[in-house]
Amino acid sequence: MRTGEATTTERRPWTWPSWSAWLPWLPALLLVAAAVAPLVLHWLGNVDDQRLVDLDVYRTGGAAILEGRSVYGFVTPAPQLLPFTYPPVAALFATPLAAVSWTTAQWAWTALIFLTLGVSVRLSFRAVFDGVGGVPGRSGAADEVPLSPGSAPRAPGGDPAPTEGKLRGVRTRLVGSGRFGGLGGTGGGRLWTPLLFAALMIACTYLMPIRDQVRFGQVDILLVALCLADCVARRPLWPRGMLIGLATAVKLTPGVFLIYFLIAGFGPGARREHRETFLVAALTAALLTLLPFLVIPADAADFWFRALLDPERLGANAATTNQSMRGMLIRLYLPDVLTSLLWLALVAVVAWYGFRHARRALLDGHLVSGVALVGLMAVLLSPVAWIHHLAWVVVVLGALAGDGRDPVRLRVAAGVWLYYVLPIPWWGVTIKAMEIPVLSPVLGKIVQNGFGLGALALVWVLGVWLPRRRATFEALSRRDTAPETERPGRDGGPGRETAVEGT
Repeated sequence: MRTGEATTTERRPWTWPSWSAWLPWLPALLLVAAAVAPLVLHWLGNVDDQRLVDLDVYRTGGAAILEGRSVYGFVTPAPQLLPFTYPPVAALFATPLAAVSWTTAQWAWTALIFLTLGVSVRLSFRAVFDGVGGVPGRSGAADEVPLSPGSAPRAPGGDPAPTEGKLRGVRTRLVGSGRFGGLGGTGGGRLWTPLLFAALMIACTYLMPIRDQVRFGQVDILLVALCLADCVARRPLWPRGMLIGLATAVKLTPGVFLIYFLIAGFGPGARREHRETFLVAALTAALLTLLPFLVIPADAADFWFRALLDPERLGANAATTNQSMRGMLIRLYLPDVLTSLLWLALVAVVAWYGFRHARRALLDGHLVSGVALVGLMAVLLSPVAWIHHLAWVVVVLGALAGDGRDPVRLRVAAGVWLYYVLPIPWWGVTIKAMEIPVLSPVLGKIVQNGFGLGALALVWVLGVWLPRRRATFEALSRRDTAPETERPGRDGGPGRETAVEGT
């Protein structure tokens, strides 16, 4: 029902889809399975001491608890010799992995990687899926709905954005006219949505950060899914902020989302629900951090007062795979004090810039963009960020694609996808190994830092370019769908009807 500018909707209870609704998904899931099988079989068929080495770390940490050994006093068998580097609560969560066979753990963990990748894809590209499925009122900026029903999005300049009522006609015409490739409408959506999901799943699987999830048995895509779901779920079944708190307790770096909601909850335009999300996340993280002091107090103290302070436990910080800003600076081989000072200065500048735009995206209702920006902060600001930490690129691609109507945004998203599919940092290593004067030490080092530099560029793309492009496209859409008498004249003046009235 609509009265003036107020819109009320009746919330329908969620019901489990019928079997007929699931049938179109079967061929899509089979397509995904066939496409990812070569990657999975390759890495799960790797030699035993090279297979899912990070999963081996998690499992060995869980086994240490079950066997009463020190969690932070072991390393995995040679040749890896990897220590457990996560907070002690992560070792508690890893105990089920130690209770099953190594083969079972490998297959179960790999299935979890793809399950959480599926969740991340579905939520990151939700606006596209809503448009394809013909969800009423959810095309257009549907991935960018406000966190609460009462918080309306604003235009990039801070003015109120066009209301849904004003844009609904535009979006309806776009869907009905085939701007989604003829996929609009509920009937077509039932057929094409699963295939679109399969295509996006396959594309995201072969991003290098996601390939590394499978190769090493990493946890990053699970953390991405937890934080993303907490931020963009329309009707969460849990207190919003709880999943962020869980992710932060497990791997610390998702703590950037605490900063995100803290700064969004205070200052101009601050909203109560953002403060509540921050408090729930902080409380959850604190409780899960304190829990090990009750269960495994010696290991908890060992981590927080010794292991955490040793960055070398994370691996060779100067390695190519460390694409954080600190990693890029270390590879310049400057004096240690100068490196540290430059890093701290960059952290301050990039954090101010990134969180500022992330806050604006959240308050303007562009949720996926905000999550993508904060995810990039987790990579860039961390002392060590391996390539697989860039699993946030999945969310970046969803933010860039939007609802799929703007071909410019789609081309940019495709370019970013290709960039992170290619092993660009390793090309830099090859160029450096050629030992060509000037070219090798300069170009080689730039290319070697390609993914980290790309992440820095994406902060600008999401924070500055995307809001401008979004506003431009909406203006063009309104112009193209306006009645002919309301359109500007050929010389940029008033339309025909207005001109007549003015004479």
